[in-house]
Amino acid sequence: MTVNSELEAAWKYHSATNHSYASVHNNLHFLDWANRPFPFKAYTALEPLALPREARQTGVAALSAIAESICTDSSAVPDLEALAQLLYLTAGITRHRKYPSGNIHFRAAACTGALYEVELYAVCGDLVDLEAGVYHFSPAEFALRRLRAGDYRSVLSEATASETSVIHAPLTIICTCTYWRNAWKYQARTYRHFGWITALC
Repeated sequence: MTVNSELEAAWKYHSATNHSYASVHNNLHFLDWANRPFPFKAYTALEPLALPREARQTGVAALSAIAESICTDSSAVPDLEALAQLLYLTAGITRHRKYPSGNIHFRAAACTGALYEVELYAVCGDLVDLEAGVYHFSPAEFALRRLRAGDYRSVLSEATASETSVIHAPLTIICTCTYWRNAWKYQARTYRHFGWITALC
């Protein structure tokens, strides 16, 4: 892939959206609660495939998981239960809170303004108990919806310049962002937030 050496546009955007005392106090943006974005992407015409809700225990303490290198079997193929646990721990709803303006569904991973603009998609070959396809993860229902049937991993390979880890992965999680869901509050700084998100995913 050709390295992008045209950095002027990125620097111009970065400079224009920097916070300063003046920029924060001179911005008269108010939240339009009547026009608040819906927090979930919905494919209502597709049948949901419910995911198992019982999480399997790893036997690894949380502090050990972040403090040590843990060897895993790189040849293992995840099943639906493992995929469900991965999706729950990255974007699943962990609690609810009611406010006068509406309910907030808190997710496992924090997000700017609790707007949760990240959508997750799973692209896989045939797994033990899941057919090859492209699936959207619905946190509200804790379910998958199949958008495409068949093995589309070659498309990911092309999109990543034949990245080896993508080519050989039985399953890849794709993160996308819904611009309006974040821009409703953060306006032009939204692209900054998307950069943070993709760096963390």
